[in-house]
Amino acid sequence: MSSTDSSSTEAGGTTQQPASSQPSQNGSKKPSALAAIVTLALLALLVWGLIPRRPKLKPAPLEPPRSMCAPGTSDFVPSNLTNIADMSLDKVPQAARNRILLRLNMEPCSCGCKQSLAACRAGNPSCPVSPQGADAIVKQETAETANAPAQARSSQ
Repeated sequence: MSSTDSSSTEAGGTTQQPASSQPSQNGSKKPSALAAIVTLALLALLVWGLIPRRPKLKPAPLEPPRSMCAPGTSDFVPSNLTNIADMSLDKVPQAARNRILLRLNMEPCSCGCKQSLAACRAGNPSCPVSPQGADAIVKQETAETANAPAQARSSQ
């Protein structure tokens, strides 16, 4: 063997490492522990940032809903309904029934919905205005129909 090899080995056959390459027991654990703490803190911030925010909800008001129709945004457009579910026009003569349906489809409801009386009554049964208007038209047309034969007889 060479002389340089024999000087680096000891009697036990182990080689010694230079002092600069030996890790110190106190200094080697602190940087890895500090790195682990910083890594965990960054992961915790990342998880906290990824959690969705919960909306701040308020309970619904305990007031009953309004019975008025919602105000319409468009202009009044007449409807073309030939049957209204909660109105019975079976006992009314055909001529009067046609005039009643024409007026219900052509006259706007005064509740502000900008629909005809027939459309408001069919689409929003809780409207307090359309039944009154519809009943007034039915009474007026049936009264005119009842008076028409009497006027025809008196003019002969």
